[in-house]
Amino acid sequence: MTETEVEKLKLMVVDDEPDNLDLLYRTFRRDFQVYKANHAHKALEILAQEGEMAVIISDQRMPEMNGTELLSRTVGLYPDTIRILLTGFTDVEDLVEAINAGQVFKYITKPWNPERLKAVVEQATDTYRLVKKRTQELQRALRRESLFNAVTTAIRESLDYESMLQKIAATIGQTFEATCCLLKPVENNRLTPNQFYYQNPAVDLPESAFDPSCLIAEVLETGHYLIAQDINNGKQCNYLVVPLCYQQHLLAVLALYQWGLEHPWHDEEIQLITGVAEQAALAVSQAKLYQHLQEKQQQISAELEVARQIQNNLLRQTLPDIKGAKLQACCYPAREVGGDFFEVFVHPTQGDVWLAVGDVSGKGVPAALFMASAISVLRRELSQENPPEPNVVIHNLNHALCDDLISNNCFITFVLARYTPSTRELVYANAGHIYPLVWSNQINAPEKPVYLTVRAIPLGILPKWHAKSGSLVLSPGDTLLLASDGITEAMVSNKLFSTVKNVGGGQLASHSMLNQDGLWQLLQQEPKPLSLNHLLARIQADNHVQDDDQTILSLEVL
Repeated sequence: MTETEVEKLKLMVVDDEPDNLDLLYRTFRRDFQVYKANHAHKALEILAQEGEMAVIISDQRMPEMNGTELLSRTVGLYPDTIRILLTGFTDVEDLVEAINAGQVFKYITKPWNPERLKAVVEQATDTYRLVKKRTQELQRALRRESLFNAVTTAIRESLDYESMLQKIAATIGQTFEATCCLLKPVENNRLTPNQFYYQNPAVDLPESAFDPSCLIAEVLETGHYLIAQDINNGKQCNYLVVPLCYQQHLLAVLALYQWGLEHPWHDEEIQLITGVAEQAALAVSQAKLYQHLQEKQQQISAELEVARQIQNNLLRQTLPDIKGAKLQACCYPAREVGGDFFEVFVHPTQGDVWLAVGDVSGKGVPAALFMASAISVLRRELSQENPPEPNVVIHNLNHALCDDLISNNCFITFVLARYTPSTRELVYANAGHIYPLVWSNQINAPEKPVYLTVRAIPLGILPKWHAKSGSLVLSPGDTLLLASDGITEAMVSNKLFSTVKNVGGGQLASHSMLNQDGLWQLLQQEPKPLSLNHLLARIQADNHVQDDDQTILSLEVL
C-alpha cells in the first residue's frame, strides 16, 4: 500500500441496485477507500469492522431499512461522518426531518448528475476534514485542561511542600503512562539531596535500569528539556528530562522514563509536559512561601477583626427615642466585614427621622470600603440645615460615588425614607433596592402588606440618577420594614411556615428561598410586640453558613 493510498479517506456507498452500487464505486475509487454495501445491515457490519467513514452515500429506498433510518443509526457512533442521501422520489417531510436532525448533509435526486455528485462529495470531505481538525484541537485542549486540573488537584490536596512534590511526580508519571518519574528539587542552581519518585507498579523494572543523573546534570546546566534513548536488556528506553522554572529560577528537574516502548514522546505530549512543568514550578514556588503566607494570614485575620469593629462602630450603636414611634435595626455581615449598612438620623432642628438601608454589591473588604463612603456622604447630606427630598439625596449620593463604583464594577442598592412625626407622612426613594413594606396591626387591617413600589436603578450604574419620590401617610399601628436581599434570599427551613404546599405530589424540599412573601408569613407569625432580633434568629436557625449580609430596620407608629 502506497503512502497516497494510506492517506485516502474512507467512503462507503450503500444501494440495493447492483448497477448503481458499481457506478458509485467506480466514480470514487480513485480518490477514496471505497466500501460497498448492498443493503443497510451490511453497511452496519462494515462500519462495525472498519470504523468511522469520512462520507456515507446511501440510497433512500431499500428493503428492511431505508436510507434515513440507516444514517440515523450512525449519528451516535460516528458524529463526524458526513452523510449524503440518494432519493428517487420527493418525500419532502422525511428529507427535511433527516436534514434538521443532522443525519443528512445533502440529498441528491436520481438519476444523479455525476459532476454534481462529485462536487457534493468534495464539499463533504472538506467539511469532514474541518470537523476532524476542530475535534482534534478540542481533544488536545480537553486533555491539556484535564492534565492541568489533575496536577492542580494534586497540589491542592497536598498538606505540605514535600507531599506536594511527591504528588506532582506521581500525577505526571501516571498521566503519561511513564515507567518511572523522578522529581529532584533545586536550590541555588544545585540539586538537593531530596528526591521524589514514582514507578508504575505494573512494570517489573530491572535494577539500575533508570539512571538519568547525566541527563539531569545537562538540563541543570542548559535549562532546556532533553530527550534521549538507549537500550536496556534488549529493550528500547526513552528519557525526557524537563526543568521546572518559575520567573527564570530553576526550582526542580523532572525526569520521565519509558522502558520497552519503541516510539518516544510525541511533540504534543512534550508540549503538554512542559506546560505542566510550568504550572508545577509555580506550585513549587508557592509552596516555599506557604509558611510565610500562613503568618500573613494570621496578621490579616487580626486586621480584619479590627476592621470589623471599626465598621460596626460606623453603624448606630443606639437608636434614638422617637415620640410616637419605635425603631429597631439589625445588621449581620456574612464575613468579618460586609457591604450592608443602615442609617437612622434625626434632624436636629426639623425633627424628621431619616431611615436608610443599603447593600453594596459583593462582600468583604471592597464592599465594606464603599459602605463606609456611602454612610459618610449620606450623613453629610442629611446634616444640612434643610436636607433635600429623598430622591435628591440619592441623586447627590450617586454623583459623589459613581465614578469609583463604575471603575470598580460595583453598585449600591439603596432605599431612603423621611418620616415626619408631627404629620406621620413618609416620603421615600428607592435605588434598585427590594421593596419596603408597610402593614397595620389594627384589627380590621388588610391581610396583605402594602409594598412601596416606586423604584429606580441602583447607584453606580449611570453617571446621573433621576427618579421620583413616593409618599404615604402612616397611621397608628402601622409598621414600616426595610430589609436587604440577604434576608429575602436566605434559605430557610420549610418547617417555619404553618402550611407548605406539595406541588405535584413529589418529595418536599427541606429548605427554600424566603422571598418577600415568605418574610411576610414569618412577620405574621411573630409575637407582639415585634422583635427583629427574634425574627432574624428564626431565619438563621437552620443556616450553618450565612451566604450574604443581612440587614433589617423597622419603624412602628404607636
